[in-house]
Amino acid sequence: MSSLEQLYQQVILDHSRERHGAGVLVEGVGATSHQVNPTCGDEVTLGVCLDGEGRVSSLVWDGDGCSISQASLSMLTDLVQGQSTAEVARQYAAMEQMMHSRGHGVPEETLDLLGDAASLEGTSQFPNRIKCALLGWYALRDALAKLGTDIAGGTR
Repeated sequence: MSSLEQLYQQVILDHSRERHGAGVLVEGVGATSHQVNPTCGDEVTLGVCLDGEGRVSSLVWDGDGCSISQASLSMLTDLVQGQSTAEVARQYAAMEQMMHSRGHGVPEETLDLLGDAASLEGTSQFPNRIKCALLGWYALRDALAKLGTDIAGGTR
């Protein structure tokens, strides 16, 4: 295993333990989404609020699952907190592009948009794990859609 792969494994393990954004969803969250990965049983309930300028003002999630799904949720929290929905849409597209690359690599610009989440690139080689890494992103997409923003294709 290369030193880069070892570093990426450590980043994933650190995020799965620290779980940034994990907590109890409280009343007043703008919108929530509950997602389940039927392949492995991972699940998450994610709540998100937008401020008056369309930026993610808060994001909290509660979930259970493998280290990949939990790490991905933690990384997602760090990435989108305070970001505009336009930037979140760019990050979402980059994550989807990376996870559907099947391990063939993606441009550096794509990885740069993802911060720590770029460490999940190797996961794209394992079809059963792609859903784990995208679970939180799908919950975010659904919650934002409930607020009138489609990060997979623009604003409704």
